[in-house]
Amino acid sequence: MMGAVYLGALLISTACMLLVDRRFRLFFWRDAFAATVVTLVGVAFFLVWDVAGIASGIFLRGDAVIATGIVLAPEMPLEEPVFLLFLVVCTMVVYTGLVRLLARRRAAVAGGMR
Repeated sequence: MMGAVYLGALLISTACMLLVDRRFRLFFWRDAFAATVVTLVGVAFFLVWDVAGIASGIFLRGDAVIATGIVLAPEMPLEEPVFLLFLVVCTMVVYTGLVRLLARRRAAVAGGMR
């Protein structure tokens, strides 16, 4: 039971980010195809980065009681690609949200100057 806490937290956190995304139509709910491409490319990039770090001996899995203990490859736990998915989705939801807020602020400032 305790071995799936981290994986569960990652999945719940990702679901919450997707709910924010849905509410404000920021990323997937704005352009699902582009969001899917960005997400896949981002996760692939970070997986390659991880493999390079593992191959050079920089990244080590370690033993965590809250992790499942399932490894996809040497030093690559199951939770790593799920974390990378969360990282990309979270980054893009925050980024697109900030872009929208800054655009609104610029429009309000420009409208007030007239």
